[in-house]
Amino acid sequence: MDAEIFVPFVFFGFLAAIILVPQLSKERTKRSAHDLVSQALSRGQNLDPTLVQQLTQNLLDEGNRARKSLGSAVILLALAGGFIATGYVMDGFDPGGDARHGMWIPAIILGSVGTAFLLLSIIDYATKRRAQS
Repeated sequence: MDAEIFVPFVFFGFLAAIILVPQLSKERTKRSAHDLVSQALSRGQNLDPTLVQQLTQNLLDEGNRARKSLGSAVILLALAGGFIATGYVMDGFDPGGDARHGMWIPAIILGSVGTAFLLLSIIDYATKRRAQS
C-alpha cells in the first residue's frame, strides 16, 4: 500500500478508535446492567436501593450533555489550532511553505467537528434553560 494512502488511513482509523471505543464500551456496560436488572425483576427478586441509585445517577449525568459537548468543542478546536500552529512551525514561518497546507486538512476536520459540538452545546443550554423556565 502506498504511503500517501496508508498514512491518512492510519490517522483517521486512530482518530475513530479513540472516539468510538470508549463510547461503545460505555454503552455495552449500560446495556448489560439494564439486562441484569430486567432479569432480576422478571424473577421477582428485590433490587438493592444503591443499585437503583447508581443507575439513576447515570441518567442524571447524561442530562449534563451540554457541558460535555462544550468540553469536547474546546478540545477539538484547540487541536485544530494546534495543527495550524504546527504547520507554521514546520515551515519555519515561511509564508510560501508547503507543510502548512498539509496541516490544514486535519485542522479543518477537527475545527468543523469542534464547531458542531459548540453549536450543540449552545442548543442544549438554550433547551435546558427553556425547560427550566
